[in-house]
Amino acid sequence: MERLEQKKINGKSYYYYSKWAWVNGKCRRVWQKYLGKLEDIANAVGGIGTLPRYAEIFQWGLPNALWSECCRAEIIEKIDKLCPKRDQGLSIGEYISIAAINRAIHPESKRSMWSWFSQTTLLRHIPNASKAALMSQRFWDHMDKISTDMVPTIWKNILIDVIIREKIDLSSISYDGTNFYTFIDTFNSKCEIGKRGKNKQGRNNLRQISYALFCCADGFMPLYYDVYEGNRNDAKQFPIMVRKFHKFLEELSGRLSEPPDTTIIFDKGNNSKNNFDLINSLNKPLKIYFVGSVKLGEHKELAEISNNDKIFQTCSDEDLEGAKCFRIKKEFHGKEIVFIVTYNQNLFNTQFLTLQNDIIKATGKLESLKQKLEDRINGITKGGRTPTVDSIERQSKNYLKRQYVKNIIKTEVKKGPDGIPRLSYSMDSQNYSKILDTYIGKNIIITNREEWEDEKIIKAYRSQYIIEDIFKQMKDRQIGNWWPQYHWTDSKIIIHGLYCTISLLLRALIFMRLRNNGLKISAKRIIAELDGIKEVVNIYPKRRRQGVEPKTTVLTKLSEIQEKAISILDLKKCKNDVLG
Repeated sequence: MERLEQKKINGKSYYYYSKWAWVNGKCRRVWQKYLGKLEDIANAVGGIGTLPRYAEIFQWGLPNALWSECCRAEIIEKIDKLCPKRDQGLSIGEYISIAAINRAIHPESKRSMWSWFSQTTLLRHIPNASKAALMSQRFWDHMDKISTDMVPTIWKNILIDVIIREKIDLSSISYDGTNFYTFIDTFNSKCEIGKRGKNKQGRNNLRQISYALFCCADGFMPLYYDVYEGNRNDAKQFPIMVRKFHKFLEELSGRLSEPPDTTIIFDKGNNSKNNFDLINSLNKPLKIYFVGSVKLGEHKELAEISNNDKIFQTCSDEDLEGAKCFRIKKEFHGKEIVFIVTYNQNLFNTQFLTLQNDIIKATGKLESLKQKLEDRINGITKGGRTPTVDSIERQSKNYLKRQYVKNIIKTEVKKGPDGIPRLSYSMDSQNYSKILDTYIGKNIIITNREEWEDEKIIKAYRSQYIIEDIFKQMKDRQIGNWWPQYHWTDSKIIIHGLYCTISLLLRALIFMRLRNNGLKISAKRIIAELDGIKEVVNIYPKRRRQGVEPKTTVLTKLSEIQEKAISILDLKKCKNDVLG
């Protein structure tokens, strides 16, 4: 029996909702719930109730999704198995997993790790974590417990199980390399990886770290990576990576029902006879195929075929709208392979605008140089050293260094009777028209996949944008995962590369799961949507005889995409263990 009870305390009436039942032959109160005073009950009925004292907000969506993938991949268990430690505090696997999840959400320095961690629902999943446990020194201590020789094994153990469980398609694999500039001191002799080289972001004055990656061509799944010296160029690293990747495929094939039929896709920066000879030699026990491209200038007989020639056939695939191509066989480094010559109207439009911009800039600089010479001839400019024919020719040549510009703009420098050079320039309209009709909008793709159709080869080559997008994301200051990178010893830099790549893997698994279940939006949008889901904990004032403050939790208002993502990823709101 349930009833409403009134109690008088210090002359004031308080109300309780209670349940009574027969216990051992006597009517006893089983439980009671405090309702408050009459005005409290009236406010509650009216939808007002007791107002919370304050609220705390925790990151819920992205941490939970990443933690879920971390558990599926058994990352903590695999690292701890290879790098055991005394059963005290957080394990090495937990430290690396926390670092990887942080890199996938909002990268922080190790000193700021607890500040970030304490504002996420990861507190539920790793209850042993504390401010003392997540101090920067504790991270460094545990990173020192991982030998650099063990890092490739850790990654392979994680990756092989993921490939088998998720049935990852290995038919088309993109490869590329990039580098990350650092602020490692010039005279730091304890770092051999950080070297000066040609930095892809123009920071050639800084020491840099190079990073090479194989990834699936139909997703953002990282497969095999390496962190190496910043001064090693792409063409020299390519054969090292291909050999390592081929060995990895051999190990993987032993655990698959069918050996993978793999094609590596790479850009023309890795072209060399030795590299193609290496690929052709790797045919036992697994054969590796390739799709690449060559420079137009190296095959002029193909490049100079008119873009309007009838030899081109329009591509019927809807993903290749505006493209046309033709196929021939040709000898390349001693082997006869397939050449696919393509023309893309969208590429033509982009390259045409770029060429126009280059021409305008070049003519503007040449006109400025010509005006300076005329000012000297007319006596307006008198000071300084008189320029020579050679110096003007060098400057003119520098202004025309952009692709095709020197073939379109012709310059002439002559010495005048007063010893001052004269500069003249003109547009070669015939060459300009020829370049527009031949080189602009064209690509030459090469492959030893003779059985593939032209459109499949073109789509495979175009998938190279995925790995470029991964590198772009890694360097993004908002969603990137490499920076900040304050480590300056080789061992810690290598381990930094490990948990950064694990963070790529966790993101890719989320992206793949959502895409396979019909939620086809960009990876950046997925991260933003999941990151927007917060858990709000309302803390209420303590009532009479209550030991702790009452708390309730609620998620922020969900969009349609967020609701669908939660359902697909099977993320469940924890009803117990309230944070705050």
